[in-house]
Amino acid sequence: MSQRKPLTKSNELDAKAEALHQYQETDGHFSLVRNFRLADLVTIMNGACGSFSIFSSARYLLTNDPDYLWTAMALPLAGLMFDFLDGKVARWRKSSSMLGQELDSLADLISFGVAPSLLAFVVGLRTYLDTIVLTGFICCGLARLARFNATVALIPKNETGKAKYFEGLPIPSSLVLVGVLSYWAKKGWIEGQQGVPWGTITLWGEQGGRGEIHLVSLVFACWAAAMVSKTLRVPKL
Repeated sequence: MSQRKPLTKSNELDAKAEALHQYQETDGHFSLVRNFRLADLVTIMNGACGSFSIFSSARYLLTNDPDYLWTAMALPLAGLMFDFLDGKVARWRKSSSMLGQELDSLADLISFGVAPSLLAFVVGLRTYLDTIVLTGFICCGLARLARFNATVALIPKNETGKAKYFEGLPIPSSLVLVGVLSYWAKKGWIEGQQGVPWGTITLWGEQGGRGEIHLVSLVFACWAAAMVSKTLRVPKL
């Protein structure tokens, strides 16, 4: 989640009205693109990194070429670089917008929600219950980003105007999980090689059926719960 300066309650309505007026009064082809600010383009690069990671994961599943797997694991980290950079660019250019705030959340969902979940599937979390947990992980990330946009004006600020803490784990923290998956891939602890660590348990039915789940999936479930937690407060650096 980038460090773009959040809008306060006093100017949020004015910003929305200004943004609406800006795009209503702009005519001609590619008017949306022409209204992008430099920080918005940097944010889109974050989303592009997440998208390329998703396609690289898919190519690994099709070809079993490890180069695609390592590319898929590296691209979310590149997305984090753009996520940090867009806020710096916005402050340098002294320009921020409601569009930029929404773009930031959507890009974060792709790079730090969807891409890591697909990487977990690629590495070996492929049972029916695994996919339910990974879907829940994405949805919790989505809810966490929506809550941030809706409540950021209510969080106490420091003397520079930045929020003092995050409510719940910020979604870019999922890169910790990507780092773990990368270590497993290096060691060969993935599907098709030595298998995912800790193995599986069967909650109902036969082994290999819909009741089977990898124990590692519980880590993703706990991480998802931490993202939407209201009582967990992570200080901002």
